[in-house]
Amino acid sequence: MNTIETHIAKKLETPIRFQEYGVGIFKTIPTKSGIKKAIKKELIFIDGMLATTSKYISGGEKIELFESEKSSTFERLKLDLEVLFEDDYLAIIYKPAGILVSGNKFVTIANGLAQNLKKSNQIDAVKPQPIHRLDYPTSGLLLIGKTSASIQQLGDLFKNKEIQKTYFAIAIGKMQTQGEIIFSVDEKEAFTKFEVLQTEKSERFEFLNLVKLSPKTGRKHQLRKHLLAIGNPIMGDKMYFLEDKILNGKGLYLHAASLEFVHPFTKEKIFISKELPKKFRKIFSDFKLINITHG
Repeated sequence: MNTIETHIAKKLETPIRFQEYGVGIFKTIPTKSGIKKAIKKELIFIDGMLATTSKYISGGEKIELFESEKSSTFERLKLDLEVLFEDDYLAIIYKPAGILVSGNKFVTIANGLAQNLKKSNQIDAVKPQPIHRLDYPTSGLLLIGKTSASIQQLGDLFKNKEIQKTYFAIAIGKMQTQGEIIFSVDEKEAFTKFEVLQTEKSERFEFLNLVKLSPKTGRKHQLRKHLLAIGNPIMGDKMYFLEDKILNGKGLYLHAASLEFVHPFTKEKIFISKELPKKFRKIFSDFKLINITHG
């Protein structure tokens, strides 16, 4: 068997199991499941011994990946992503509508991250990972962790509600100018604040509203379910809609516009925002996304 790649483990303060450490160290195996498969096929050796998932890495080990006799060339995903912020610990990228964040499909944001981001120089650098979800039809900002500690700490910030997310949607029908939606999602408490910024009359939908949404919890499909619950579904939603108010062919009018939090390592205040997509601006042409996402 021929060696494809060799990696010398960096010095670690705390030893970690190889199946965690191994993610991202080989260009040809970017995923945890890929590492597990390579171990099972006996293609990875640590200091000349067959690797196991439970082997602990502390630093200095020589980790070799060998070519399988049946190996096929790993197909690389070519996906250009807009990077709005990046340092050694984390990144914020723009997810276009119509792409999965992760999953068992080939074309996902998760699979395209390594080629769009710089490899972290931290000792616990791993394959970059999305920290939260954005639905397939939703556009907007996605927070990415680049080290083990960063992934852990950013996840904790979300759990402790210390990351403020602002979304914009176009909602259908007559609406109150502002309010709070407290409506359980999947039998869990869910809370969303909303504010109508502009309203346009519509022949088909009566009214279209540009709505600023501030979710205080992060349930699956929360914003889509909440707006339907008050009778103002998001335009273009094929899952949560009113029977005679379906819009085909334009996608979902929901955009994750800003992220605000204190960086867990540098302690600087991060505020990143992304302008509304063109399809929003066609309806609300004079709306400017200036300071409106703060507060």
